[in-house]
Amino acid sequence: MAQIQVFYEPETELLTVFWQSPRKEQISTELGDGVILIKDSTTGEPIGIEILSYHPGDSRFDAVSVELGQLSPVQ
Repeated sequence: MAQIQVFYEPETELLTVFWQSPRKEQISTELGDGVILIKDSTTGEPIGIEILSYHPGDSRFDAVSVELGQLSPVQ
């Protein structure tokens, strides 16, 4: 099972969450409202997010849901 890595930098109010290992080459796409999607630059696969101007109790997490499990093969 993958390990989730969470980094918080209070001085810059930056929260970074990786659900896969960070890559040497990654790209970022701003989704809006200070939420940035981090993707593998080779595959385009999402590997994490960054939240700008984060503070504990941030309401942007109210809409986050987490689902664990394996994907079924597409047929």
